[in-house]
Amino acid sequence: MGYPESILAQGERVVLHHHPHWKCLLGPTLIFVLGTALAGAAGGYLETSDLGSSTKTTLGIIIAVLWAGVVLWFFVRPFISWRTTHFVLTDRRVTYRNGIITRSGIDIPVQRINSVEFRHGLVDRILRTGTLIIESASEDPLEFNDIPQVERVHSLLYHEVFDTADGDDFRGRR
Repeated sequence: MGYPESILAQGERVVLHHHPHWKCLLGPTLIFVLGTALAGAAGGYLETSDLGSSTKTTLGIIIAVLWAGVVLWFFVRPFISWRTTHFVLTDRRVTYRNGIITRSGIDIPVQRINSVEFRHGLVDRILRTGTLIIESASEDPLEFNDIPQVERVHSLLYHEVFDTADGDDFRGRR
């Protein structure tokens, strides 16, 4: 599902649109590979066993159903969740949308942002990702994890906040 351009206001410009960093898919991909290897090994063992043909068929179906369940729950579901999560910075707001069946989202007007910071450890620095922390008029700061190129996003957001604070909001409209 793409980002719904229809939620943008007239004249609103998208500065940046990201899904979470691909590192979120490393665990599910590893589970997929291991689950497939285990199912293949179990199927191979089953074929070489001395069991009856109906027993082999029943156990083969059980292995296939277990493999499909693992793939759907631990690989397909996280992939669809990753694909349907959007972090969008426009010239007027920060928008975060996520969810597959039940969608949720938050919009933070740029003019209400008090501070922007980022955090990333060694692995995140190598992968060029991190956590973006936005403090706005709300009580608690909002943390957005696994933002790709978090330093660039931090800089772009800071510049949008600075431009808005200087009265440059809604550029091109008079």
